[in-house]
Amino acid sequence: MPVIETTQDPATASFTVVTELVAPPERAWRLWADPRQVERWWGPPGYPAAFHVLDLVVGGRAHYTMPNDQGGLSHAFWRVLAVDEPRSLEIENGFANEQGEPDDSFVRSNVFHVDFEPIATGTRMTIVSRFDDAEHLAQMLGYGMETGLSMALGQIDAILAEG
Repeated sequence: MPVIETTQDPATASFTVVTELVAPPERAWRLWADPRQVERWWGPPGYPAAFHVLDLVVGGRAHYTMPNDQGGLSHAFWRVLAVDEPRSLEIENGFANEQGEPDDSFVRSNVFHVDFEPIATGTRMTIVSRFDDAEHLAQMLGYGMETGLSMALGQIDAILAEG
């Protein structure tokens, strides 16, 4: 499993996950940029994402769906805020309506900042998720974000092993 550390920081309303991947940053980048690859790991096992739109450029967006516990599909979006391929990426993530437009009526969105750092064995990928406040962070952690994200990232090794 690639997750080596998780940290919660209520003072900054952030949650950090550090992974180490046996692949160079350019390969690790494709895990986010290729919709067929990202849908294989974005979501814990049993809850695979289906990306209908993925445009990983500043101002670009993504629209994806994931199965929910009620037997239906939940819609979500990414809004791409910053791109420095293959070093970093920043996206806003949240729930969406069926057209992929942000829907804050359930849970507010959060911002993921992803860094790809070359290391001797491949890449250290650090994901910092920032929230509006400590209450929002606690809400998302209460929904199982830490476990879900760790399980999702645990699927990456198999994708990288394929080449």
